[in-house]
Amino acid sequence: MSTFTELGLKEVIQRALTDLGYKSPTEIQKIAIPQIIGSTRDVKAFAQTGTGKTAAFSLPILEQIDLSSKDTQALILSPTRELAVQIGENIREFAKHIKGFNVVTVYGGANAEDQIRKLRRGAHIVVGTPGRTVDLINRRALKPQNLRWLVLDEADEMLNMGFKDELDKILNETPKEKQTLLFSATFPREVDAIARNYMNNPVDIKAGTVNTGSDSVSHEYYMVTERNRYAALKRISDANPEIYGVIFCRTKRETNEISEKLIQDGYSVDAIHGDLSQAQRDNVMQKFKKKSIQLLCATDVAARGIDVKNLTHVINYKLPDQIEAYTHRSGRTGRAGAKGISISIVTRKELNKIRPIEKRISKKFTKKEVPDGVEICKSQLFKMIGKVENVEVNETELSKYTETIFEKLAHMDREELIKRFVSLEFNSFLEYYSKSRDLNEADSGRDSRDSGRSSSNENMTRFFINIGRKDSLDPKSLIGLINDNTQTSGIEIGSIDILDTFSFFEIDKNYEQEALDSIIGADFNGRNVNLEVTKAKRGGGGGGGRGRGGSRGGSSDRGGYRGGSSDRRGGGNRDGGSRDGGGSRRRFSSNSSSSSSSQGRRRTSGGSGFGRKRESKG
Repeated sequence: MSTFTELGLKEVIQRALTDLGYKSPTEIQKIAIPQIIGSTRDVKAFAQTGTGKTAAFSLPILEQIDLSSKDTQALILSPTRELAVQIGENIREFAKHIKGFNVVTVYGGANAEDQIRKLRRGAHIVVGTPGRTVDLINRRALKPQNLRWLVLDEADEMLNMGFKDELDKILNETPKEKQTLLFSATFPREVDAIARNYMNNPVDIKAGTVNTGSDSVSHEYYMVTERNRYAALKRISDANPEIYGVIFCRTKRETNEISEKLIQDGYSVDAIHGDLSQAQRDNVMQKFKKKSIQLLCATDVAARGIDVKNLTHVINYKLPDQIEAYTHRSGRTGRAGAKGISISIVTRKELNKIRPIEKRISKKFTKKEVPDGVEICKSQLFKMIGKVENVEVNETELSKYTETIFEKLAHMDREELIKRFVSLEFNSFLEYYSKSRDLNEADSGRDSRDSGRSSSNENMTRFFINIGRKDSLDPKSLIGLINDNTQTSGIEIGSIDILDTFSFFEIDKNYEQEALDSIIGADFNGRNVNLEVTKAKRGGGGGGGRGRGGSRGGSSDRGGYRGGSSDRRGGGNRDGGSRDGGGSRRRFSSNSSSSSSSQGRRRTSGGSGFGRKRESKG
């Protein structure tokens, strides 16, 4: 089947697709649409990011919607506000010629009463985030009893974000006689468990190979020291003057810091993260889609729902902790058959993250050298020449001055004129990069991908605290103690070592004094808390030696945990600003009750062209 007509879609839907520029269905659409229209069996579908999953499940539902009923007939669950809004907008576009149709999008961080009013007016399809959907079901504003379709979009990410309890609740509230459609870009065991528990003999649909990367995306990495990471980012950007892409950061704080530094250095950049209002987000995305900005700094969750074509690059300023997140990041580029590049900037101790990613996506990373001044100047020179070739000359306005211009430049021949005009901008690059240093980190004669753990990061302060397991301390309660007694959002937490009678933890050294001032003297289960700065642990192990309570340094329960927001764990709406904070007062959060010496950091949840200021002295 090569056309939407052959897929069995009604004329009003085809007309909307034509208006939107859709010419032929993608592979997942060719398989999923006739399956969903022609059968009531559940569907478990795999498709890589950017392959048209939204149309694959929404078009066949629109084809079968009963417009004579005001009941909610389809519920589409999405992991984030951003993606939910994008899905809702797509469905409105697909249904713009269907009279009497209504879709409502619900998510945290927005006025629930407004969403309730919209639901009461009638919604054939509801698109929602899990937390807000459960809330509206509990308020009896959303009534799922008559659902015909339940769609779990990006189910892997909903589970990664800790939404299992909400999914269980929603699935238990829906009727048994419905068609469940599960769409995912990766299939970890938890997604398979949902399929086993809540789906009835589902049809497996695969467009591509499960858990592999797109063939249209190449993967590269640059190895630098931590202090050269930002300078390497700028050089990579300078060496690709036509770049149009997303820079992925791990926290909203890092997103803001990197975007602000790039803007100060003259780059065409803006940022998007969970703390932005919908109006602010829409403004940034409009600028990005119109290419008024070349680069967008984003957190993983905020980037969900970004539907921008022709992105040339994805840059991982830091690699994510989870391989699935890398798959989603790289899937932002290389869409619709276009070629894309996924770039990762790594330090020596981060190299061990690359091999598992290669194994999962079945693609090899290519090691690249950070460009030097000569390469950058060459790239910028040819960009400038291309601009001169394509510039539009306003003959009418320019003619007023041409006589004077020709007189002033008459003594120069053609070659000299060209050289002088090119040098107007080019000289600054030549001067700046004339003494540029090598930013590449050498391998030092060993397989650095398998290098052992390094010592604690120089940007973290390690603290001793006089409470431990015997005081009922675990990572979750330690985070709660820090959360309750500090007032700054955006703090980053490193390793945690819980021992019997005392413990150690690391936080961003910029907040060292605040931690001392606010936590010393606090009460924890009737004990007066004391806090001291201590030396960093050696070798990255479990704290070393035997503690006073007789335990060896470093807890044996090594269950690392993610920093995901949660309705259940400390207030704030988990959907509201998505995973990176959403304006919640809760800054540290945990999805596990135990951890020790974890190498992964916890985080508080909580112009035109490139400029001249290229690299600082660092």
